[in-house]
Amino acid sequence: MKKLLDNARTFHDRIASQRETFLRFAAGQSPSILFITCSDSRVVPALILRTGPGEVFELRNAGNIVPPYDPDRFSGEAATLQYAVDVLQVKDIVVCGHSHCGAIGAVASGQDLAALPSVDRWVSFARPGLAQLLDTPPQDPAMGAFVQRHVATQLDTLRGYPEVASAVTAGRLRLHGWYYRVDTAEVLELDDGDGEFHLH
Repeated sequence: MKKLLDNARTFHDRIASQRETFLRFAAGQSPSILFITCSDSRVVPALILRTGPGEVFELRNAGNIVPPYDPDRFSGEAATLQYAVDVLQVKDIVVCGHSHCGAIGAVASGQDLAALPSVDRWVSFARPGLAQLLDTPPQDPAMGAFVQRHVATQLDTLRGYPEVASAVTAGRLRLHGWYYRVDTAEVLELDDGDGEFHLH
């Protein structure tokens, strides 16, 4: 923690050459992309995308889960989506799942999460989309097939949000699915044509 505190305390000095850029942030933000990914510490969007402050709007949670749209249920995910699409008017939304994901691994292996009731209720949103795969627990610790299916399902769930559906129909918003390998740093992209993930 001391190292992190020291880094935070010296941040102001370390960005001295970029002072003008940071001063402009007071006027607002205009990112072009909403990046939805897992809270996992091994997934670092700015590192993967090679972006700086102000370029990417992020939504992170355990398992990069998008809860189904429900007008009677309020959530940080729904609020972030609405703000990104209606206010910031992002042009692209990426759902990025990753290999060796603990949340998806728990669902895939049927792990007993009774001791973690909040986690259990949260990952239950992922179970329906993975139902067809749950009879065959993953042999591969990377769980590529499970995570990729999960990402595709989250994209379908996104289309159920009125603001997302409207923006996609109007042609001002595109949706993308990615699968990131934490051990190889490879990014596979979902091809809308064949429904498969490919390395480009």
